[in-house]
Amino acid sequence: MAEIKQYRKSELALKYFPECETKEGALSNLKSWIRGNVELTTALKSCGMPPRKKTFTPKEVALIFHFLGEPTSSSG
Repeated sequence: MAEIKQYRKSELALKYFPECETKEGALSNLKSWIRGNVELTTALKSCGMPPRKKTFTPKEVALIFHFLGEPTSSSG
């Protein structure tokens, strides 16, 4: 079970996409997943998440886990 805590965006992205060769690639994939989930995008916006922030708060991480499921990898 992944821990609900503050994560750097790239750190959480690598947990979802450990096969990516770069953190930028993993982050791009995670952003695509988030944008593709309208309910998650709406929930994150309602939290006041600024788009250029480098971290996810524990509340944002909980929302991501709720809508996308927890990452299956703990690497990163």
